[in-house]
Amino acid sequence: MGELNKSMGLGTRSQQQASSKARVHTGSLKIQRLRENALAYTFLAPSLILFAVFMFYPMIKSVYLSLHSTDPAGNVAAYVGLDNFATLFSSGQFLQGIKVTLLFALLTVPVGILLALVLAALTHSKLRGMRIFQFAFSLPMVLSVGSSAVIWKFLFHPTLGMFNYVLSLLHINPVPWLTSPDWALFSVAIMTIWMNLGFNYIILSSGLQGIPDDMYESAKMDGAGPLVTFWRISMPLLSPTIFFVTVVSIIGAFQSFAQINILTKGGPVNSTNVFVYSIYQEAFVNFRFGTGSAQAIVLFVVILLLTMIQFKWVERKVHYQ
Repeated sequence: MGELNKSMGLGTRSQQQASSKARVHTGSLKIQRLRENALAYTFLAPSLILFAVFMFYPMIKSVYLSLHSTDPAGNVAAYVGLDNFATLFSSGQFLQGIKVTLLFALLTVPVGILLALVLAALTHSKLRGMRIFQFAFSLPMVLSVGSSAVIWKFLFHPTLGMFNYVLSLLHINPVPWLTSPDWALFSVAIMTIWMNLGFNYIILSSGLQGIPDDMYESAKMDGAGPLVTFWRISMPLLSPTIFFVTVVSIIGAFQSFAQINILTKGGPVNSTNVFVYSIYQEAFVNFRFGTGSAQAIVLFVVILLLTMIQFKWVERKVHYQ
């Protein structure tokens, strides 16, 4: 009996020791988890602060201002509800801005992606000297928008510009690149396509480099030509990259501002007055911060809807490995 009690006491003691070890282990896991969370939030803190200061606060402030009228100094004068939005949608200039922005996106996005894709495919081979072409096609990415716009403003100059000089050599009348409503948006689109070429080219070239070479060798052994190989192998495997470039390019087209401000300032006759430039004019030239903020909210909603539509419908065509 004594031995039984003794063995029972030993069993209870061992259980208590195991329970104590489990509690210590659980406590150490909690402390380790707290340390990991603290370390993660420490690394995230700079980004969260920057997002809060430069994104979340301006967005909340824009929503607030869009519901108020302001005086010429930018101070809130009165609560007007949705009157700013009603004024905006009844304005013919606002609808003109939407039309110009959509046309600008149609001119720049498809041509820019197609041109970058062709150049990436042509320089995908490992021939000698191909690095020079890759460097040249990537070069626009290192230039700022302001510098690029100044360079192209000289190229578009009606009398001193290179383009009209070349046309004169061909006995063609000079083109009013930036001074004609029929040519201004087209000219800005050319400059924007060139400016975005570097980014699109690097992304698409990287996508092509990620396709395994053995797939091309297998297609070659089966007798497939270069065009068939590109269409049946490169394009499906490159579709995630093309989708990414398309989404980024459309968002960039709707946010274009600097090149239009330098080249045309929205003119002539509002032919290049895109959405963002209209917001700039309304808020910082006319000092109507209420309607300017309302336009900014509408632009945010338009870009959000376009991005959601692309992820909902276009992404179905994307082939993921």
